[in-house]
Amino acid sequence: MDESVVVSPDWLAARLEDPQVRIVDVRDAWEYDGIGHVPGAVSVPFESYRDESDVDRGTLPGVDAFAELLTEAGVSPSDTVVAYDDMHGVFAARFVLTALEYGHDDVRLLDGDYSAWSREHETTSDEPAIEPTDYEADPLSRDESPLVGFDAVAEALERDAIFVDTRETHEFEEARLPGAVRFDWREVVDDETRRLKPEAELEELLADHGITRDREVVLYCNTARRISHTYVVLRALGYEDVAFYEGSLTEWMANDGEVVSGEVDD
Repeated sequence: MDESVVVSPDWLAARLEDPQVRIVDVRDAWEYDGIGHVPGAVSVPFESYRDESDVDRGTLPGVDAFAELLTEAGVSPSDTVVAYDDMHGVFAARFVLTALEYGHDDVRLLDGDYSAWSREHETTSDEPAIEPTDYEADPLSRDESPLVGFDAVAEALERDAIFVDTRETHEFEEARLPGAVRFDWREVVDDETRRLKPEAELEELLADHGITRDREVVLYCNTARRISHTYVVLRALGYEDVAFYEGSLTEWMANDGEVVSGEVDD
């Protein structure tokens, strides 16, 4: 697993005193305050970097809003940022995707979540002293970004791309893109450890769904939250041809894109 994308609790524990490593807790503020957090972590709740008004694309918060958020969190563009939540990493993965899209070079997902961390490492209720920065975002260009829109998805349907739907079975059966395969984002997580399954097991699991390195992969769900986790996992495994449909099925259906429905063997 590529440590430039996903890091273990032990990796982070060894760097708690490193001033260049900034830890971001994306749980609700009451969890951060009331339950405790990783030492040195700053609170950046999920809703603070998600905007339903489509400021940029999909539910991205907008360049200025994200820069202000990281300024207040004391993050500099050169920092290594590690994000975590307590939901197997799905909300933290959305932070990772957002930071990457706005040009932060080094942002990583904590393997596991707060529950996994707290089993073996110290936690605290003390809030760190935060010195605001003057963060300037540098968004990826359309050519650099993995995010794709309606037209690009329509074109990919005409190619040999594999469309990966990370939603629940009932959602998938109600409406899905033509030819899509269902891959529940939680399949990559070990229920006991709350961490990602071993790399070999992940590769086999993906291959069983037809998700292989030689295929063009297009990810979608409803509003691009769940695919964030799958996207980060694929990047950590070294998959390169992965597109992220930010508008997902919400945008697709709003633009009268073709969908199919019906029960499937799951």
